[in-house]
Amino acid sequence: MTTPVPDSLVRIIKHMNPAAGISAQALPQCPDISLWLVEPDSMRRRFSQDEILQIQSYPAYWAFCWASGQVLAREILRHPHWIKGKKVMDFGAGSGVVAIACVMAGAREVIACDIDPDALISCEENAALNGVSFRCHGDLFSFDEELDLLIAADVLYDRANLVLLEEFLKCAPDVLIADSRIRDFDYPPYVAQGRHESCTVPDLDELDEFRLVNLYRGQR
Repeated sequence: MTTPVPDSLVRIIKHMNPAAGISAQALPQCPDISLWLVEPDSMRRRFSQDEILQIQSYPAYWAFCWASGQVLAREILRHPHWIKGKKVMDFGAGSGVVAIACVMAGAREVIACDIDPDALISCEENAALNGVSFRCHGDLFSFDEELDLLIAADVLYDRANLVLLEEFLKCAPDVLIADSRIRDFDYPPYVAQGRHESCTVPDLDELDEFRLVNLYRGQR
């Protein structure tokens, strides 16, 4: 039986493009996880100037599984000892893919954090789709509980966000970052943990350089 698309996601995807649709899509690198994502066909056509401006004003990041998120979710499922028994925050959670992987890997507790309220709706619906549960929170800087690990994927798309690296280590003694944007990354105590090839789902035909995802770990 096909799971109906949640009304909440149908409603909010229209903020990006009234013609856009949502469907459950399995992730090629994490086949055990499916997400409610924007329909590929609705993004594969020529857009009018007005449509482009609307997409730019509301890009609906939560409606895509970005390359960094897919890599981080896959690596967590491959290395559950990173997560097992820990209290983890997925910062900039978007679709919630990494939070879902953390629950599957045996985390003691998972918090999906995103400042976009629509992303938190997406997180809740994607958790339900995968039969898991976690908490949602809207603001890292108002979160005053102790964490064992903070995880963030694809949040360094703007170099101004690099200041977050220091803030993350104030919030948790162990931080795991996945990023495909920053070149010449040199931010001690963060140390490179490997590079992986991936893609965004649906595939946006991004430049090859954005398909290479680097993992970094920082500890205090």
